[in-house]
Amino acid sequence: MAPEPGRRERLLAALSRTREDLAAACAAAGREPGSVRLIVVTKNFPASDARILIEAGQADLGENRDQEAAAKAAALAEDGLEPTWHFVGRLQRNKARSVAEYADWIHSVDRARLVDALDRAAEARGREVGALLQVSLDGDVSRGGVPVPELTALAERVAASASLRLRGVMAVAPLDWEPLKAFELLAECSQAVRGVDAAATEISAGMSGDFAEAIACGATMVRLGRNVLGERESMT
Repeated sequence: MAPEPGRRERLLAALSRTREDLAAACAAAGREPGSVRLIVVTKNFPASDARILIEAGQADLGENRDQEAAAKAAALAEDGLEPTWHFVGRLQRNKARSVAEYADWIHSVDRARLVDALDRAAEARGREVGALLQVSLDGDVSRGGVPVPELTALAERVAASASLRLRGVMAVAPLDWEPLKAFELLAECSQAVRGVDAAATEISAGMSGDFAEAIACGATMVRLGRNVLGERESMT
């Protein structure tokens, strides 16, 4: 499907502004812009938008629903476009096989049974998948995430797997917390995970409303959608 008239220009302008905003947040935190990876979350936006972003050099794209992500990845692959896909949503075990087909990174690993399912699925496909442990900073696991006291054991489970690579941690700031409080705790969680594997240095944190605070606390990946793509109704 062809993009609507003017869509390319609007996306490129928004992508440029977002990169400038990230650079400013990095400068304010005394960090180099290259130390933070921008993941543009394309949920509810068509493959034509993703194609424009890839052609503009935006290599990292995120999705949080398997059905939409799998179709989008397949459509782009048919055109020879293979961005780095980040699955950032809550993941059920019965979707592990599908997600392991296309995802290069999974940001929402939060329980041992999911680790095992993803490991089997990735191994069957001869792939290695980067795993980030989603942390429930306030202990409310109904929204996904491993409680902080259980984090080290889960990290050890991933580290012992055959086809998952422990890369770090991810969290969403609880709604009733100050972002700085949340991301400071996540930075402490990152230190704990690095005690299991020193190479697990990634911190996925920060969305449209709080990415500056996340960067100030050491985030290496930020997950942004509407900053680049704007608002859109669900595709379903």
